[in-house]
Amino acid sequence: MTQDNVRVSSAWERVDGQVLDRFRAHSVANLGDALDRLNIVDGGIAPIWNGAKAVGTALPVLTVAGDNKAVIAALEHIRPGDILVINAFGHDGRAIIGDNLAQRFAVYGAAGAVVDGYVRDAAIIEELGVPVFARGLTPAGPFKNGPGTIGEPVAIGGVVVNPGDIVAADGDGVIVIPPHRADEALRAVEEIVAREAALDAEVETLRNQAKAVRNQAKAVR
Repeated sequence: MTQDNVRVSSAWERVDGQVLDRFRAHSVANLGDALDRLNIVDGGIAPIWNGAKAVGTALPVLTVAGDNKAVIAALEHIRPGDILVINAFGHDGRAIIGDNLAQRFAVYGAAGAVVDGYVRDAAIIEELGVPVFARGLTPAGPFKNGPGTIGEPVAIGGVVVNPGDIVAADGDGVIVIPPHRADEALRAVEEIVAREAALDAEVETLRNQAKAVRNQAKAVR
């Protein structure tokens, strides 16, 4: 299979792994609040297995609907910590990736994949533990003709993703954080977590007070 019709961008910068580690401590919902509820991919793109979570840097891929030649070509451009972000035009007729590609993503060090399209082999991918997010499942395999692009901006679920953007995904969905907003997002999300902890503590106090009142009422009887 030739790659003559798959265009590859020049190299781009990736966020330091320590920055990614800090994002891993936070939920997509809280990160969304920290970014003014923007940059959140539409809810149609969801994990294909329960418990899937991933944080990494975006390796964008643009494909023809129902064709994964560019995805296969992207394997040699994966760096540890990358998340493949694949614009497959939301096509529901053919799966863009399956268990074989998911295994290869993991072997090359990818943190997962986000597909604006359909995939297959969900049960095997879950067994492998590879975090994959997509619009749905279909058993139909893809064509491999191209064309496509690797390392150029793509749009998925209403959000533009640039190479090297930070991508966080969990059971609630997917968010994209531009690297230049990383520090801002982390400061804001840490404030949100602290505020939510205070609210949780308040609820716990109310719960204990209510329990004490109930116990006192029982004692009076």
